[in-house]
Amino acid sequence: MHDDRKLVEARLERVLNERVRPAVHPATTPLTVEIWSTADEPVPVAEGLAAPTRPIAPGTPWGAPWGTSWFKVTGEVPPEWAGRTVEAVLDLGFTPRAPGFQCEGLVYEPDGTPVKGLHPRNTHVRVGAPAVGGERIHWRVEAASNPDLEAGGVPFQPTRLGDKSTAGDAPQYVLGDMALAVFDETVWNLVMDLEVVGELMAELPVDGARRWELLRAVGRALDAIDTQDVNGTARAAREALAEVLAAPASPAAHRISAVGHAHIDSAWLWPLRETVRKVARTTSNMTKLIEDEPDFVFAMSQAQQFAWIKEHRPEVYAKVKEAVAAGRFVPAGGMWVESDTNMPGSEAMARQFVHGKRFFLDEFGIENDEAWLPDTFGFAAGLPQIIKAAGSHRLLTQKISWSTTNSFPHHTFDWEGIDGTRIFTHFPPVDSYNCELTGAQLAHAARNFKEKGVARRSLAPVGYGDGGGGTTREMVAKAARLRSLEGAPTVRWESPTAFFERAEAEYPDPPVWVGELYLELHRATLTSQAQTKRGNRRSESLLTEAELWAATAAVRAGAPYPYEELDRIWKTVLLHQFHDILPGSSIAWVHREARATYARVAEELEGIIGGAQRALAGAGGTRELVFNSAPHTRRGVPAGGASAAADEGGVDPAPRDGGGYVLDNGLLRVEIDARGLVVSAYDRAADREAIAPGQAANLLQLHPDFPNQWDAWDVDAFYRNTSSDLTEVAALDVEGTSVRIVRTFGGSRVSQLLSVPKDAKRLDIDTEVDWHETERFLKLAFPLDVKADRYASETQYGHVYRPTHQNTSWEWAKFEACNHRFVHVDEPGWGVAIVNDATYGHDVTRAVRTRADAGTTTTVRASLLRAPRYPDPETDQGVHRFHHALVPGATVGDAVREGYRANLPERRVTGAAAEVAPLVGVDNDAVVVSAVKLADDRSGDLVVRLYEANGARARATIRVDGFAADRAALTDLLERPLPGAERPTPADAGVALTLRPFQMVTLRLPRA
Repeated sequence: MHDDRKLVEARLERVLNERVRPAVHPATTPLTVEIWSTADEPVPVAEGLAAPTRPIAPGTPWGAPWGTSWFKVTGEVPPEWAGRTVEAVLDLGFTPRAPGFQCEGLVYEPDGTPVKGLHPRNTHVRVGAPAVGGERIHWRVEAASNPDLEAGGVPFQPTRLGDKSTAGDAPQYVLGDMALAVFDETVWNLVMDLEVVGELMAELPVDGARRWELLRAVGRALDAIDTQDVNGTARAAREALAEVLAAPASPAAHRISAVGHAHIDSAWLWPLRETVRKVARTTSNMTKLIEDEPDFVFAMSQAQQFAWIKEHRPEVYAKVKEAVAAGRFVPAGGMWVESDTNMPGSEAMARQFVHGKRFFLDEFGIENDEAWLPDTFGFAAGLPQIIKAAGSHRLLTQKISWSTTNSFPHHTFDWEGIDGTRIFTHFPPVDSYNCELTGAQLAHAARNFKEKGVARRSLAPVGYGDGGGGTTREMVAKAARLRSLEGAPTVRWESPTAFFERAEAEYPDPPVWVGELYLELHRATLTSQAQTKRGNRRSESLLTEAELWAATAAVRAGAPYPYEELDRIWKTVLLHQFHDILPGSSIAWVHREARATYARVAEELEGIIGGAQRALAGAGGTRELVFNSAPHTRRGVPAGGASAAADEGGVDPAPRDGGGYVLDNGLLRVEIDARGLVVSAYDRAADREAIAPGQAANLLQLHPDFPNQWDAWDVDAFYRNTSSDLTEVAALDVEGTSVRIVRTFGGSRVSQLLSVPKDAKRLDIDTEVDWHETERFLKLAFPLDVKADRYASETQYGHVYRPTHQNTSWEWAKFEACNHRFVHVDEPGWGVAIVNDATYGHDVTRAVRTRADAGTTTTVRASLLRAPRYPDPETDQGVHRFHHALVPGATVGDAVREGYRANLPERRVTGAAAEVAPLVGVDNDAVVVSAVKLADDRSGDLVVRLYEANGARARATIRVDGFAADRAALTDLLERPLPGAERPTPADAGVALTLRPFQMVTLRLPRA
């Protein structure tokens, strides 16, 4: 037998491309096209439908960057096409690039009824099957000329097209052919047959019998095709393939549950407003595909995206609701958006599920069992508890397959979080959340699946995504052929719930992964776009304050509780935690708008907080009260109290020998040298120095930052090979009770204020950077005289430990990681905390001082700023402010307290009251109150959420000042009673709780 394999494969490719695919539409007739372009932003549908138009011919440029044009498309089906299937083929000027990254369109009937979306892999609109001849076509197409940001086909290059204000007005596209066409279904099915057989053939062993069976069948099919009459011979060609396509799969074949999918980034290389339209286009296509394909099931996550089409495209939403009711269009995931999970704070992460699940319950009566996060950049170790507390117990993601150092050892497993909660987790081995059901993808899924021998089932999200598009009829046709096909995995359309139920049943005792799911990629997203990150942190803190004081004012003073305002603001903040907004990986337009949004959010929340505090302080008085929102402050005031103001200034700096200054409050002695660096931070009570011998803290270090790819996303380990210590001083002066240090470097300027409070063992560092660098990485270093093999980083409802050493590749890969308000390092009996008010990225390294005292230096560095040029060429240019504090002698509990203090500063209000007693009190500092609010159902019940923060068992009594708390109930995050949970133990008009390490609890306390 001679090897004609390569000849057949080459022949197949050419015949398909040059003869068979073109024959799908054997006859065409042009449509008449006219255009109207908006002068600015998109207009309502009714306005676009009624707009005056002018003629436009194929080959004409159209569409300024981010513009909108309305095409009027008219024509008539020729009478001679009667009895044949007819569809329009509408080419807006598509390029070969994938959907979602170029122009797109949504077709409307003249009355505003949506027909379907258009993108480069989905250009058809069905007219008649069969047509009767003479049908009149009259459509309007809302077309978006979104620019292709990979200019010239070179990915990730700086571009001014990422903001409408800098993009110019040059046309981005050239109108293609707009025509009516006869659709030859037999030829189209032949294309599908040949693609499936050819792709399967390419993945099978060269010397395997099945591959040769397919090869011979393809040869016979190609022999049957008359290349001069494909339409007349297509049926015979299909018959030549029928036998090999009918051969069933092996019972041992890998089983793939396919779910229709269109991962739509809520913002990324397009602004938020464009995502509204992307969702409308995609869902229009998916509801149409559901009508046409009885087995097809589509899943869409992100309640925000459903809410957008409900508000902006009600005609599309009506079709979605109908498909949801039929069980074919599945709301998935139960979150407001597919958020980042590393940086959102405890309450924000919880509210992602509260608002997402509540929307799906209210709109559809559906509650999801799974979290759905295919593209999120790693997963914080506190997440399993939050998912379970929201009433779910499963997670799907795919992004961990992008790790570049270590291959994750499982595809199906139980994930255990910091408190011991486990959730059933699946990573699709197809390694794509945009699967097209190609033979290569399916073969990869089967080969790649790490649970072979104990399980045989995986999930494949099928459809074009990132910029949307969804599943196509071609993908559905492939799935039908792959339902049971020898040599291939079996493919079956299923909902996420159906997949998880089957997967759990076949694998009841999966392996366990403990701790965070760290993505070994995209580490720089913890630092990029610093103002977006500051806006998020400040918004989270202000929301904590607003709920606390509004609830206190409602209970104490009868003030109205701002339900609508808080609900709306929470949703705005949650939206901006989307995994390309908060991480800083979106275009300039997105972050420009985010900065403005955060400013509005802050202004509104300040108004809510101020109004509530004034109501509590009382009118007409002159007493100054200090309102403190931070739990367990050093003054012993639990969260939600106010007391008389006291002088809490800092200590006066004293000159230091050799230049510099000393700050000493009797608890902590800090020496600042002539370079403005901290060379000593001496804990007097412990008789212990915090700074490593011969080194200096408050050291700004500048690195080159030019990763191999993904500028805004990545920082590569080699950045550490080159570093510049910023030690030159432009000014070093006393300013009140602080020391002012000014430095200049490159085109940038740094100004710092260092101070020590009178009665706290803490060095406060306030840094202002006027940043004008490019492709540089700025760090703030603290070399500490601490021997620590691990360190603690705050995460949701607790902290996670990471190693300081690099014994394995897994440890080495965590060279940049996430913390919330604190990092804590210690050795038995003594530790140091570094707290912050706005940063997330950091690194911790260790070194042994062999030439001096053989001691160990553990260096903590906070990541301040980057300067990537893609997708925003002006990333972080301008003024930034950061607050950090060095806390020697700190326990983890001290780190928790100081972290809250740095993010929830005291507020001073003048009024008549002598004091305001805390609404909620806890008698154990290890138990932290993270939220005090009124119940979302407007019953007036008080809701208190708290958690054990030290990582140990704790007993605590929670008391409410104002009404008895002895009827408290344990609830889930949606404030529903936990099934089977006992009521908390009453104790002296309070509630006694016993908490396991890092356990989070939600209490609902009726006021009636």
